Amino acid sequence: MPGDHYLPAAVDTVMWGRLPCASDAPVLRIKPGDTVTIDTVSHEGVLEDQGKDPLLFFTGHGVPADQVLEDAIGIARTLSRDVMADGPHVVTGPLHIEGAEVGDLLKITVENLLPRVPYGVISNRHGKGALVGELPRGEHNVSVFTPVESRPEGLVGVLPLVEGGDRMVEFPLAPFLGTMGVGVSGDQRPHSVPPGTHGGNIDINLLTEGAVLYLPVQVPGALAYVGDPHFAQGDGEVALTALEASLRATLRFEVVPRAEALAEFGEVAGPLVRTAEYLVPTGLDPDLGEAMRRCVRAALTLLQARYGMAEHLAYAYLSAATDFDISQVVDIVCGVHARIRLADFAAVDVPAARDVAAARDVATARDVAGTGEETR
Repeated sequence: MPGDHYLPAAVDTVMWGRLPCASDAPVLRIKPGDTVTIDTVSHEGVLEDQGKDPLLFFTGHGVPADQVLEDAIGIARTLSRDVMADGPHVVTGPLHIEGAEVGDLLKITVENLLPRVPYGVISNRHGKGALVGELPRGEHNVSVFTPVESRPEGLVGVLPLVEGGDRMVEFPLAPFLGTMGVGVSGDQRPHSVPPGTHGGNIDINLLTEGAVLYLPVQVPGALAYVGDPHFAQGDGEVALTALEASLRATLRFEVVPRAEALAEFGEVAGPLVRTAEYLVPTGLDPDLGEAMRRCVRAALTLLQARYGMAEHLAYAYLSAATDFDISQVVDIVCGVHARIRLADFAAVDVPAARDVAAARDVATARDVAGTGEETR
């Protein structure tokens, strides 16, 4: 547990199916810059249609009883949710970060992700996924138990070619937290499935160790939370879930004041990711086409604010050099994220570029104001 604080996944530190709002009391208070080691619990094996008994579910797949998480067992036995109205996800939190105010950005750095178990589950269920009406066949819910094995190059998930066959298909693990978010204003807890400006179930697989997520703070203290741990996920997450499995995450929480955030990134309206290679703006909408358009607009705003790049040149650059990936299409609200290579802008004097962008914004505002005066 390398963090400055430790937050277990206990019945009094998690929410099931809903996400925190302004009226929720924090389960932990920390200072900006603190690290927290947080236990997360996957919903797979805990849900009602799997028996709401992780011990029975996983031992039925050959898992030794001592490898079934006690906190998952306790959550399933003690907590309940409205199956028809709530989401499936278990989230740990919320955390109050001292000094975080509305309009600031909460900066979450993923420092360490440790698998808590050597297995996970991939599910296609409830008539959901990219092929609604086609898969799963009939009324059948498919939950594919997937062991994890060690190879010289690292951990892999293993699958058979046919049900009951030898596990000959291997894919590398790349753990990340599918849900990372901040509390919303008001007293209505959001559903855990659709992502939004608060973050939540964004399912961006670039959020592995070393990555940073920026989220616009919506309530004092931010009220951060995490959950929906993944061992691996392909972009799109087409079957409904990826390889879902519990993680122990160590995260650093920092606050970027609004003025500094505007100077560095422009107006950030939703989740923004930074990795060692990329700046990753996002677009979210129930319509995949509109999610794409929102992501393009967010990328344009970022390039103009950070690098002082003219809009038509930024648009040309995005078309020639930037990949727009589908984060997921299965969470009611679809997600698209752009991968803008930092190396492409290595020659840019970023502080000077910001000054150019700021001066241009002031001039534009004056022109708009002047046009308004002439009209009146």
